Amino acid sequence: MNSDIESIHHVGHVVRDMGTAQKLYRKLGFLCPAPAYPMLERMSGELARPFGAANMHAPFVRNFVEIVAVVTEERHLPADAQPIPLQVSPAALPRVVAGIERTIATIAASLARFEGLHILVLETADADETARRFDQIGVGHSGVNRVQQPRQRVPMGVIEIDGEDVPEGRLAVAESPVWETAGAEPAPQHPNGAVDLVESMVCTPDAQIEAYVERYQRYLGRKARREGAAHVFDLQQSCVRLIPESWLGQCLPGETASALPVFVAYAVTVRDLGRARRWLEDHGFPVRAEAAGGIFVPSKAALGAAVIFRQA
Repeated sequence: MNSDIESIHHVGHVVRDMGTAQKLYRKLGFLCPAPAYPMLERMSGELARPFGAANMHAPFVRNFVEIVAVVTEERHLPADAQPIPLQVSPAALPRVVAGIERTIATIAASLARFEGLHILVLETADADETARRFDQIGVGHSGVNRVQQPRQRVPMGVIEIDGEDVPEGRLAVAESPVWETAGAEPAPQHPNGAVDLVESMVCTPDAQIEAYVERYQRYLGRKARREGAAHVFDLQQSCVRLIPESWLGQCLPGETASALPVFVAYAVTVRDLGRARRWLEDHGFPVRAEAAGGIFVPSKAALGAAVIFRQA
């Protein structure tokens, strides 16, 4: 099968309090720039105020982990959080407000299930090509929306998978951003030595694993390989791993799922696994061995998201 899906663009960790999450990720050894949050006049002529989702990134050269929280007041944010004013014409304001309200509702619904991983965004070189393939095979989607963030040279195409039953969370496809500065962005120097986001792990009810494998095969345009009871979709330098609930304890000993189905964990590679373990233990985290040879911080110690570290 030919696939336009190349890699993992990012995963999203939905949290209740951005300040708590910022402290957690810094203790985990991730170098995260200050959180950003949107400011908007909800009605023309009103004072702009926080409205929507605050987000913070743990960035790597080619992808990132996104941390997301609903924000309604600045006092709910860390002191270094950066406001991002949204400039919207009066004619477009009602549509933009409605879109942000849908986003807030989605995040709130996610948190009603549990605090943890609720987002997987896959990367494509051409969002229009991916949308055409989805149309041909009957995958429900939003169409291509183009967004442009600061320092991006051209708008980035994003496709939401919708009109489909996706109970595990938000699934989307996005193009890689093209930055204004020439050449590659410098590699972030995370204190834990992390260099890349390499896996998203999805846990499903045992009886439904085959249905989930078939669905992800349509999204990813490729077949999975078997690894024990797991089904692994290999991408460029990354993978999406689907596991039945009964296999979760084999992959991540002691781990349990908050709800099913669920994005249960993500994995990053590090320059030196021994150094990463020492960092985590020195900062008070329980560290367990995973079946694939790495180590992980259990979800109960990381706001509902099991974080796996593997040797690069």
